[in-house]
Amino acid sequence: MTETMHTTTTTRQQTRGGGPVQPRSATVLTPLGFGDVELTDGFLAQLQRENATTSIVKGHAHLERQQAWANFENAAARSVGEPYHGPVFEDGEAFKWLEAAAWEHGRAGSEQVAGWLAEYARLAASAQDDDGYLSTFNQAAGKRGRYEWISYDHEIFNMATMIQAAVARYRTSGEEDLLAVARRAADHLDATFGFDKRRETCGHPLVEMALVELYRVTGEQRYLDLASYFVEMRGHRTLTDPTWQGWTSVYFSDRIPVRETVYPEGHAVRAVYFASGATDVAIETGDEELFEALRRQWDNMVEAKMYVNGSLGSRWEGEAFGDPYELPTDRGYGETCAAIASIQWSWRLLLATGEAKYADLIERQLYNAVLSGVTLDGNRYFYVNTLQVREGAVAYDDRMGAAGRQEWFGCSCCPTNLMRTLASWHHYLATGSGAGIQVHQYGSATIDHGAARLRMTSDYPWHSEIEIAVEATGEDPWELSLRIPAWASGATLEVDGTPVPTASGEYARIARTWRVGDVVRLVLPTAPRTTRGHHRVDAVRGAVAIERGPLVYAIEHVDQDQISVDDAALTSLDLAEEWRDDLFGGIPVVTGPARNLPDGEVTRLVAIPYFMWANREIGPMKVWLPLDA
Repeated sequence: MTETMHTTTTTRQQTRGGGPVQPRSATVLTPLGFGDVELTDGFLAQLQRENATTSIVKGHAHLERQQAWANFENAAARSVGEPYHGPVFEDGEAFKWLEAAAWEHGRAGSEQVAGWLAEYARLAASAQDDDGYLSTFNQAAGKRGRYEWISYDHEIFNMATMIQAAVARYRTSGEEDLLAVARRAADHLDATFGFDKRRETCGHPLVEMALVELYRVTGEQRYLDLASYFVEMRGHRTLTDPTWQGWTSVYFSDRIPVRETVYPEGHAVRAVYFASGATDVAIETGDEELFEALRRQWDNMVEAKMYVNGSLGSRWEGEAFGDPYELPTDRGYGETCAAIASIQWSWRLLLATGEAKYADLIERQLYNAVLSGVTLDGNRYFYVNTLQVREGAVAYDDRMGAAGRQEWFGCSCCPTNLMRTLASWHHYLATGSGAGIQVHQYGSATIDHGAARLRMTSDYPWHSEIEIAVEATGEDPWELSLRIPAWASGATLEVDGTPVPTASGEYARIARTWRVGDVVRLVLPTAPRTTRGHHRVDAVRGAVAIERGPLVYAIEHVDQDQISVDDAALTSLDLAEEWRDDLFGGIPVVTGPARNLPDGEVTRLVAIPYFMWANREIGPMKVWLPLDA
């Protein structure tokens, strides 16, 4: 965060057109308008199409079957004691789906989706109490009073998801129906909570992000002040477990104030949502101390609490972070939602600093910790992303890797979170600044900023060649910045045949007077490589993981010839790449010399991108491989 980052804001309502994060205070990088980037072809564009035509449509059907919206109908009828459908946070899953629908409608437009948005905005408005309170479990089920179990009932969380959906609807369409519901809910929270009011906070963070974004839309300072209150309130051990499951303040990230926290701890999704919201507060208030504390936490998380694929959360107990370097491969949790939360955090840090390491992690987590959570056809989901499934594994929980991906879960947070992330993914490709355009993620897309229009063409992540053509530009010089991933040592870059220096883990910057027809060509080296296990991580000491470009690879039983996944070891790091048209429509696999440890028989292993495992059949899989050289 820099001194020029924080500026005085006004109370003017922001115009529509932004994406999930649209800072009011000055940041090093500025998000482009939601429609300024369009994925045109290739892998990422196909992901968005599957998300639109399959995931969001079937998500609507799943929520209907679970009667999620019936809860709102009961609340609207002011019926108390009605049967309640789903967990206490079912409102939140419905609203996350609604947010996905809003981003998708803003991206591509759909009469069907537009109808859903209008219908459920009306239903939310009718279900809301006169004072702005909205949480249908407490309204219609009538089992507990308001905020009686504030650490468990997710009332504030549910309203926060609605606020985020309202912001998405407003920014993509200009419609204010759900935004009015959001403002009434925020007004209710502001009237209820504060240092001089009810000194409590929600067991599940999210409201911090939601209130800051509502402030960014409306300019209402009290929403930012309330978000700041919720940030400072956590960490004082006020949250207790009313369910007698043994959850402590650690589970709620409530053991230590955010400014003193060293590592994110407790429930991984909650901890990282909280860090994202606290980062929003630091950006908008110019709080350097808070911002630097959060940066240190991010660094420590990446160093000691993150799996090689970017997954977070090593304990099934409490879906939680473990101790530093506690990263078991077969028992790790790695909830899809935790990786999505981390992307949200990294995006905020990237906007604030412009540092490439944050975009690097976004890339790693998208391809290896988020996309593993959904089948290639967008129809089934992993909740947990394990890095190893053993032979003979028995799934005693449908979240386990051995159970395969599921059509839906009773707790549907991961499917709905994936939907809203993929519907808005194009927004994360590029940003703007006073200097020009920054490209952070690669694929085939068009990018508009000011007078400039770029067309990026690439078959990323399968191939490493990226071409960017200038289709429109003004007369003044401007700078094009391209991220050179930390893994891409030796990348080559040229403009109309003239070489440009590059450094891995940095942005290559090209400042010039551009002309229509100028072409930039970037080639990232994607030869297979290995990452050695950290000596402090017991499960991977002496083992290696195979990577290629942005992708982490895994060996899956269906690809191995006369060798068990559990018995295989690499005998050298002499890896080779092979294009296989017969797999998933064409992908690069990585092969390596291997030995069957029980009898010493020599063979070759075949590894595929980790996120694609279990798309054919369910069976043994492993990311980390012993090295028996």
